[in-house]
Formats: sequence, structure tokens, C-alpha cells
Amino acid sequence: MSENAHIREPEGRIRRWLNSRPDEHVLLWSFRGLLVATFVVLGLDLADLQKQIPADTDPVFPGLMAPDDVPYLPSIREGRTGPVVTDPETAATLRNPATFELVDGGKLLFDGAIEPGSARRFAEEIEKRGGYIDTVVLNSPGGSVADALVIATLIREAGFNTEIGPGSYCASSCPLVFAGGRERVAAPTASIGVHRVFAADEAAGTPASGMDNAQAVSAECQRFLMEMGVDPRVWIHAMETPKDELFYFTPDELIDLKLATRIAKTG
Repeated sequence: MSENAHIREPEGRIRRWLNSRPDEHVLLWSFRGLLVATFVVLGLDLADLQKQIPADTDPVFPGLMAPDDVPYLPSIREGRTGPVVTDPETAATLRNPATFELVDGGKLLFDGAIEPGSARRFAEEIEKRGGYIDTVVLNSPGGSVADALVIATLIREAGFNTEIGPGSYCASSCPLVFAGGRERVAAPTASIGVHRVFAADEAAGTPASGMDNAQAVSAECQRFLMEMGVDPRVWIHAMETPKDELFYFTPDELIDLKLATRIAKTG
């Protein structure tokens, strides 16, 4: 057998394999390959960022989680109090680690807190069901900023839209995930708020290094928002707001600052 024949044989097997499968299978494998490559690159970027953190701190930058007694934070602005969640089941959903559920219409429901490891679980979810997802619907009090940035980037790379439904809550690092959507739709009654981030060692009593880490994360967040076409004033509001309060955006502000591309119609 000639050398050229040896070369053509594997090429022929690959061509026959592709021809024997529907287009959707080929697209699914292509999507999975793109997803793996994206996650590897994001992992390397995150590893570089984590090198800036002292060894005795949490290796993942956390955002502020809602206090245990309430699943929401008060507004820094008079007249924008945010949702008052009194239903125990709803409150528990917001405090629990994020869950993902694919429902009709290509919507992936993203409910709960963003914890270290949430990005990995989200990547696994869209690797399995990414071909059926059109929109990621958010209801979260936020949490790990690093995980939120990875999730947001995966959403953008996959071309998903994001949505925050009527009466839903998207706070702390959750708006970063929202910003990852190509189309970003918010209900008029959705509560979307930001505040400054803090690092784990700040809570442990070392505010100097905590401030350094928080500034590094803030720079990453600001850079990401600008890459998504969001007005950097969004993060200015975050940095001006104490960690135990939220700056809730009005629907007009969401559009003006380009955080949302559209406000959903009511009725």
C-alpha cells in the first residue's frame, strides 16, 4: 500500500463517520469542543488572577452573600427597597447553591446562590444541554465573583440570551452573569442591584490585603462589563455602595447604562 493510501485511509474513515451522522450531531460535537476550549482558557486566566492572593486566603474571590436571616439586601437609595421575600420556600431557594433546570422554550432556569464550583457545574450543564438552550433565566443573590465571571463568559461564548423575570432577584455578582447575555431582558418588576466586592481575608480581619484583592477583582469586573458593551458607570455604582446594601437600578437606568438591552412588556 502506498504512503498516500495510508494518509487517505484515516481521512476516509473521518469523512464516513461525519456523513453517517445527522448535522445536529456534528454541531453538538463542535459545540462541546468549543466549550471545553473556552473553559480551559478561562481556567488559565483565573489561575493567573488567583496568584495575586496570599496563600492563607480563599482561592476564589467571593462576592457578598445575603445574610442568613433575609435573602435580600436593603437599598442604598430611598424608594428602591428591593423585594421583600417572606415566603420560606422562595427564601430558601435564593440561599441554596444554584440549581439549573431546562424548561420549555429553551430556557435554563438558574436559581440560587453562586458558590465556588458553580461555574464548573454550569459548564457541565451546558455541555449536556447547550444545544437546546436559548436563554438563561436568572434568580440569584450572587456570591462568588470569579465563578460569576466564568459563567458570564461561557454564556457569551455560547451565544445565549439572559433574562430576569417578573419579581425575580439578581444581586451582587449576579448582574455580571446577566451581562454575559447577547440579548439581556429584564422585567419591570425585577430587582437588579450591585455593591462593592470584598475578599475572604477582609472578613477574617485583614482589611489591607482584602482591599487589594477586592480592587483586583473590581478591575476584572469593570473590564468584563466594558467588553460586553455595558457602561462602566454600573461598576462605579457598585464601588460606591457598602457591602451590606445594594444599588438597585430602575428600568430606565438599566437601558441607559446598557446593562439590559430590553425591558420586557407587562401584561
